[in-house]
Amino acid sequence: MKTRKPTRGLTYRDAGVDIDAGDNLVENIKPYAQRTLRPGVMAGIGGFGALFRVPRGYKDPVLVSGTDGVGTKLKLAFELKRHDTVGIDLVAMSVNDILTLGAEPLFFLDYYACGKLDVKSATQVIKGIAAGCEQAGCALIGGETAEMPGMYAAGEYDLAGFAVGVAEKSKIITGKNIKPGDVILGLASNGAHSNGYSLIRKILTTRRVNLSAKLGGKPLKDLILAPTRIYVKPVLALAKKMPLKGIAHITGGGLVENIPRVLSKGLCARIDKSAWPMPPLFTWLQREGNVAEAEMHRVFNCGIGLIVVVSERDAARAQAMLARAGEKVWRIGVVTRRARGAPQTIVV
Repeated sequence: MKTRKPTRGLTYRDAGVDIDAGDNLVENIKPYAQRTLRPGVMAGIGGFGALFRVPRGYKDPVLVSGTDGVGTKLKLAFELKRHDTVGIDLVAMSVNDILTLGAEPLFFLDYYACGKLDVKSATQVIKGIAAGCEQAGCALIGGETAEMPGMYAAGEYDLAGFAVGVAEKSKIITGKNIKPGDVILGLASNGAHSNGYSLIRKILTTRRVNLSAKLGGKPLKDLILAPTRIYVKPVLALAKKMPLKGIAHITGGGLVENIPRVLSKGLCARIDKSAWPMPPLFTWLQREGNVAEAEMHRVFNCGIGLIVVVSERDAARAQAMLARAGEKVWRIGVVTRRARGAPQTIVV
């Protein structure tokens, strides 16, 4: 009788999941996460859950949360093998969102999913997430790395993030106090941020663009992959000095669809497009893609990444304070009464 030779049993690695690689990634990112720690962190990366104590000093604290991803900007990161900035994008999209309510970001968690874990590129991504957390003043307190064979193309991954912040209940910024005559200040963006990239990629492929070509003295690929600007520290500092009536993060939908989110139905934002210079990237995109002006305003931030609404009497001081904090800021519009049937944002 023939005896069958014993065969080696299957392992998780045979199925496409490398536990050792995941462990190596955790060890690689610990120093970056360590730099983001702030008072309140009780337990962070490594456990089943993270612990954070609500900061003292709040009379009636309200937790504010936000979640987002990076979108198809990731496709360009894959193509260019540039993984060090999309993590900043991930943090920015959530912390800038909760900032609109006047919330101070406390901590951030990320979700990184791939088909096969590349420790080197994953480390660069999470290093960027940590850098974004440092810019926002929040702790990278935990996250999840999921290796799922067959779910993603080789070399590709997806990102999602979740931010939690805190605000004093009586000081939450809702937009309810905005009235006609209030001034709209626009803070400069750092490029397209993380919105409109499906259209950007369409323009690039249709025109067969060389991403190493220069635009305004800089490589086009650097302009396109520039990370989303994080506005948390200067805007929170401003909020301590004067009442901010409304804040809008200019993401998908541009100025025309995001400003109305902080306006009551009877108000309109009248925006003067000549008040700030259109960055070369957007001028180039509009020309190369033959994109209509109205479409530009609905898809892209067109150079304005965040707007702050203040009273007329506070406008000059607010603009000066933001400029001293390193922001490029312009007085881009005014709040008016809304005519019947008129849109809530008018760009003139």
